[in-house]
Amino acid sequence: MFDKKKVGILLPTRSLVMQYDQPKDIDEIIRMARIVEQIGLDSVWVGDSLTAKPRLEPLTTLSVLSAHTSRVRLGTAVMLAALRHPIPLAQAATTLDLISKGRLILGMGVGGAFNEIQRQEWRNVGIDPSHRARRFEELLKIFKSLTKGESVTFEGDHFSLENVSINPTSVQKNGIPVLVAAHGRMDLERQYKRVFLGDGAISISDYPEEYSLCLRKIDDLNTTDTADTTFEKVFYMTVNINDDKNQAVANADEFIKLYYGINIWLDRWGPWGAPKDVIQRMKSYFLIGADTIVVRFASLQQERQLEVFEKEVLPGLDAEFDRSFS
Repeated sequence: MFDKKKVGILLPTRSLVMQYDQPKDIDEIIRMARIVEQIGLDSVWVGDSLTAKPRLEPLTTLSVLSAHTSRVRLGTAVMLAALRHPIPLAQAATTLDLISKGRLILGMGVGGAFNEIQRQEWRNVGIDPSHRARRFEELLKIFKSLTKGESVTFEGDHFSLENVSINPTSVQKNGIPVLVAAHGRMDLERQYKRVFLGDGAISISDYPEEYSLCLRKIDDLNTTDTADTTFEKVFYMTVNINDDKNQAVANADEFIKLYYGINIWLDRWGPWGAPKDVIQRMKSYFLIGADTIVVRFASLQQERQLEVFEKEVLPGLDAEFDRSFS
């Protein structure tokens, strides 16, 4: 039987800002987080950007949501960690981990610099966008150790620390779990190796065959003697659920263009359409090897999409897996 505990929902911290110059509250986000917990899903997630794609700050938002939930994991998909310094980032994260009683999981990625707005986002905080990958790798080495309570001495191109530790530390045994972004569509060995600086991998906008390649490459680079059962593989997909496919396409295109300024990935997003299409696409990623799927709704009607997802996608996914494995 399909396990609902393997599904998370991305909450609309960007959509809220897209629709309102000055949001009056975050009530919709809180309601959605509560619903996700009530229907038995695994997790809620939020995105990250400072100025390129404005939204609510992720760790602050997750701290609020931790007070309105008690079980769901609280994640970022994904945090542009290298926009920050690892010491204050680790302190903020371990504080949230304490507040939430160990429910935090951080998806982190290098982040894009595909256009001038994205490049300027890095410059706004004094970082050369061409240095972001190396800076991210150095940050990962420091961040994990700090959250575990270790004293860190590090000398790199971007960070220099001598005998630094923080308090509080993570309440989780191995520090705060970090999922490192890697994508089969890019097929760069460096990104696959980078995954092992964290506790798992998170991928987005891969076709199923590309995601399969990504997981194979990661497995090939795994030097441990036995499979690490704590290594988590997450796929983040974007859908619009509507029996009227033309309407689904139109609504999703409107959302994506507002979100990014351009619909850059086209059919790498999706599917846009009937619940059965979403069910089949989700099933394909699970069968390839995803442990968890994070779903973002490409719609300005976020709560309505979550309602349809609960009533029409989850039961259908359960039935599909029953047929496949009975």
